[in-house]
Amino acid sequence: MRSVNGRQNDATNGNPLPNPVTRLMAESLAGHVSRREMLRRAAALGLSAPLVGLMLSAQTRGAAAQASPTAGAPASTMVMPEGLRTDLDGSQITAILADSTDPNGAFIEAAIGKFTEATGINVDFIRGETSATNRLQAYRQQFAAQSSDIDVYQIDVIWPGVVAEHAIDLSEPLGELASQHFEAIIENNTVDDKLVGMPWFTDAGLFYSRTDLLEKYGITATPATWDEMESAAQTIQDGEREAGNADFVGFVWQGNAYEGLTCNGLEWQVSNGGGTIINQDGEVTVNNPDAIAAFERARGWVGTISPEGVTTYDEPQTFNVWTAG
Repeated sequence: MRSVNGRQNDATNGNPLPNPVTRLMAESLAGHVSRREMLRRAAALGLSAPLVGLMLSAQTRGAAAQASPTAGAPASTMVMPEGLRTDLDGSQITAILADSTDPNGAFIEAAIGKFTEATGINVDFIRGETSATNRLQAYRQQFAAQSSDIDVYQIDVIWPGVVAEHAIDLSEPLGELASQHFEAIIENNTVDDKLVGMPWFTDAGLFYSRTDLLEKYGITATPATWDEMESAAQTIQDGEREAGNADFVGFVWQGNAYEGLTCNGLEWQVSNGGGTIINQDGEVTVNNPDAIAAFERARGWVGTISPEGVTTYDEPQTFNVWTAG
């Protein structure tokens, strides 16, 4: 989830993308390769996850344009709320939002255009750091310097407590609008009765599975619990290695010491009935049997159904291993 408050690309230094990448992009846009084939070739080329995401997004838009006779006509589904202030016409704000690899950049720019059209406020859109860790570090440097250069920051779901002392209280101006969002997210963005961020979009963890391998080994349903996942992963891994694929692993995930592992750890903890890390009274509650069992189970995956090196994986590495089959 990202809230808003009060990378290097695969082609750098202006150099064109390598011919195989350009060719893959062209073939995918033309509809000459399936999404699965595109993912396989992207993994073989070692392309980063953000670039592959851009290619998938472009492929989807290209397919939609070919399928719709009116796709070329400009259109918008954005609905501006009524009663927006117009007395700030001509003023300027600066906002750090998406990073340079985010495929939603065009949508954000269109939304900014709508906002300016409705309010008269001009927006200087700055793309932030791709790495959440690097972005938060940059924010903290700006806060420490008491810089007034930035008016609106895109923050991550675990940052409200970090930025609260530097944020304005949005409870009064946006309280009514906040009531239209998921209560849990608003509570997350409220620190000491101060609403420090408004929900912008919500992410959700996803579990990807190889349906062809599930079918091959007689697993009739996608695993719905960690126990089922462990069993299926071990069965498939054993079978594939016996068939000659000595490097095959059953399960990959983000195990590096960064925010991705934190997200995974919270999913393991909550799904196992492990409660919270700190409760509403400020008491540390993570040291409980269910949470400990969840973390010990994940530790047990390393070197069994997951490679030893999974403890260095982030999203791009996980993506590349999985799509390579």
